[in-house]
Amino acid sequence: MSDWPLWRRLQPFAALVLVAALIGIPLWLVVATAGKSQGEAINPDLSPPSQWHLLDNVRTVWTEADVPAAFLGSLIIVVPTVALVLVLGSMAAWVLARRSSRLIAALYALGISGVILPPAVVTVVLLLRQLGLAGTVIGMICVYLGIYLSTVIFFVTGFVRTIPVALEEAAQIDGAGPLLVFRRVVLPLLRPVLATATILICLYVWNDVFYAFFVVGGRLDTLPLNLFRVASAGLYLNNWHLIFAYVILMSLPLVVVFAVAQRRIISGITGGAVK
Repeated sequence: MSDWPLWRRLQPFAALVLVAALIGIPLWLVVATAGKSQGEAINPDLSPPSQWHLLDNVRTVWTEADVPAAFLGSLIIVVPTVALVLVLGSMAAWVLARRSSRLIAALYALGISGVILPPAVVTVVLLLRQLGLAGTVIGMICVYLGIYLSTVIFFVTGFVRTIPVALEEAAQIDGAGPLLVFRRVVLPLLRPVLATATILICLYVWNDVFYAFFVVGGRLDTLPLNLFRVASAGLYLNNWHLIFAYVILMSLPLVVVFAVAQRRIISGITGGAVK
């Protein structure tokens, strides 16, 4: 029992060491391998490179793998998808949270069913072909909307229920309509949960290769599809230093999104605490 207080003091440090190991070791493997020459990177390990070639490898990937076009393709899909998912999902969650009936309960269960039920890829592709959207950016965005709208509804609905209804009633007394109440009152209060949803949706869509392969594969290049294509074509065969350099390039935009959204989360929580 005498050792218990000492263990309680060591728990935070043990947790930090564990988290640093779980995150730091894979991260170091990626960076170290991306910085090696082709000969050193044949068998990826945790050893540091004898001489760093990270910038040269990144430059090679950028020019030879047609990364700018793939980056543009990813942006064309990710940006509208995230914006539409957040706006439509938060509006639907607001309505579902402020209404109470059996129909609303059934609609909520239907709305979050996508969190549990995986979409049928073959059916989705056939449906897109019938609608004339197969192989198009709009079709890909619609697929992601159908997949991840449930996630936003699930997250935001519970958060909306914690917002006092009196704030919305005060705006309505001042003559604000439903859209104005949502835009001026509800939406600013949803920033913390929307920032979290942004990180998740960006992570899912940016790194997706499975659905993109079946819907727009061969017609539009995204970063994951481009990496799959060049690796399958043999350009990166046994060139692990180039593959890991590509992974670093592909991950940098997500790091930026995470940094910005993390600041939004902290500012939103702080603002709520002050109020």
